Amino acid sequence: MSRNIFHGLGIALITPFTTNGDVDYQALKRLVTYQLDNGADFLCILATTGETPTLSQEEKLHIRRLIIELAGGRVPILMGCGGNNTAAVVQELKTADWHGIDGILSVCPYYNKPSQEGLFQHFKAISEASPLPVVLYNVPGRTGINITAETTVRLARHCDNVVAIKEASGNLEQVDEIIKNKPGDFDVISGDDALTFPMVSCGAVGAISVIGNALPREFSRMIRLQMRGEYDAARKIHHRFTDLFALLFVDGNPAGVKAMLSEMGFIDNVLRLPLVPTRISTLQRMSELMRELRI
Repeated sequence: MSRNIFHGLGIALITPFTTNGDVDYQALKRLVTYQLDNGADFLCILATTGETPTLSQEEKLHIRRLIIELAGGRVPILMGCGGNNTAAVVQELKTADWHGIDGILSVCPYYNKPSQEGLFQHFKAISEASPLPVVLYNVPGRTGINITAETTVRLARHCDNVVAIKEASGNLEQVDEIIKNKPGDFDVISGDDALTFPMVSCGAVGAISVIGNALPREFSRMIRLQMRGEYDAARKIHHRFTDLFALLFVDGNPAGVKAMLSEMGFIDNVLRLPLVPTRISTLQRMSELMRELRI
């Protein structure tokens, strides 16, 4: 039996901002309510898509309290807690108040470029310090280092509260190797919207999704169909959004999904520097595609 409670559609939650750059808490309320009412199985908060490095500690605490209150225990909440200073992450895990949070998403250490042994020892220290289940986050396109399948499986076997990995390496061969060799109670979660269909087909248990911010009903339906073995119907949904997947990330994340949510009337199309909104050409093509898809 899996140790992991984060199954199905997880939302990699954005942080809306007003036109003057403040956190738009009213827009955040509307967005989270929309996601909960339309198929979200869990929420992933204060991580990459949430522009967390640009948020103040006070803003992060306010966002966290608001989401815990809105979720009301209906779905699990996975919260980002990671970095490239192991001691600082361990200290946060030991001293922070984790009330209302169900698990920790911890990113591969970035910039330092540790060895695989360094990665193992980093996550082992986090596992030993964490009062909550830990989901590893492998995203070498952002961090500059890849957690190999061997290291992932080693962590899964040695650390009881390391329950899953959000895999965003883009390497299906690596994903398949993890799924083939992992313990039965450890899970793989897709961290790449465009690869969620093939990853779930290989044995992943769901996704932590960017497009789910805007299309939770459609994306959760695709995953549920796959879980029931209805691959043809799920494939049709996957192919329907293939062009949109590419547009969401061509100018970086979360610029694409914020543009999409702005077109849908949920938020203002505002990011905090060093991130900027999508190019006009991308926005125009996205608008055309959304009209074709009747979004």
